[in-house]
Amino acid sequence: MYAVDCDERELVTIEGLRTPEGLHPLQQAFVDYGAVQCGFCTPGMIVQADYLIENNPNLTREEAQRGLEGNLCRCTGYTKVLDAVQAAAEKKKCCGRC
Repeated sequence: MYAVDCDERELVTIEGLRTPEGLHPLQQAFVDYGAVQCGFCTPGMIVQADYLIENNPNLTREEAQRGLEGNLCRCTGYTKVLDAVQAAAEKKKCCGRC
């Protein structure tokens, strides 16, 4: 998407996910599960994963994998990323406040 296509739209960045208490639960899950590597792809992965979780409260690991396919990472085999996304999705499903 080009910047001009964002005119009149709401845009959420990695910084915009932060809560008044600190890191967003998904950001924290990436830290906790070691899914942060060089950091180049991490913001896109987290923002996309947040979108996936928000739009599918019962997100499966396979759906998360398909939903993140456009985000290229050369540091990892995505196992830790998917672990983090799955943990955040489960936590959100459990308490609904995350």
